[in-house]
Amino acid sequence: MAKDGSRPQRPGPKPPLAGAALRKAVMAIWCVCFCGMQWRAVGLLCEIPFNTLYGLFARWTRLGLWRRLLKRLRRTWRRACGDSPEPSVVVIDSRSCRAAPSCFERGVDGGKKVRGVKIQIAVEKYGIPLAIDVAPANRHDTKAIVPVLRELADGGFQGPALGDLGYRGKRLADAGQALGITVEAIARGRDGQFVPAGICWAVERSFAWLSRYRRLNTIFERSKAHLIAFVAIAFISILARRLKRLVVEECSA
Repeated sequence: MAKDGSRPQRPGPKPPLAGAALRKAVMAIWCVCFCGMQWRAVGLLCEIPFNTLYGLFARWTRLGLWRRLLKRLRRTWRRACGDSPEPSVVVIDSRSCRAAPSCFERGVDGGKKVRGVKIQIAVEKYGIPLAIDVAPANRHDTKAIVPVLRELADGGFQGPALGDLGYRGKRLADAGQALGITVEAIARGRDGQFVPAGICWAVERSFAWLSRYRRLNTIFERSKAHLIAFVAIAFISILARRLKRLVVEECSA
């Protein structure tokens, strides 16, 4: 074959996506998060190969693009609302989600009777997260929230973190003090009814927003980093729509 020149040639590297093709790939990743579609199905619909689409998502997740984009949009939104770029107080809470057997790790939440994972977030008063982490559902909140507090401290946050009564305990308080964060457990209910206390209700609204994204209702991700990336993509979508409406209102005014 080498002698007569009929040896098949290996194709060279494909050019990177740009322009309309790159925008189509970003919208396809958003469809996976919002609609809960399979990667191969959305790849066929948008005419992008599965390897290309999933490779883009995995590489951007590995490079931390979603976290940086969420941080930039959150600061922009706070400035547009007349606040400082960084908050002075955060609210912490968790949400147990059902997970498929293919999930990276699972546990049973005995209180909610859910077999899956638990999403831990710390949000500011507008409901946008500063830190996100995922743990098995059987891990107690006082242990599962420590990586979130560590991420807050690495981002420069120093102040109170408000949580429900599940975050009580001297061990968690000592861990927070070592990071410069004061964990305050505040009761959010009375006689079996929810009672809003300060800005503690903001995190409940954030979890309600996440329930609209089907990819986050039942967890199929084989990687913890990919699940955190989809949570970040959901809030990026929310902030992008808010900022777009704000620009339209300013232009019309």
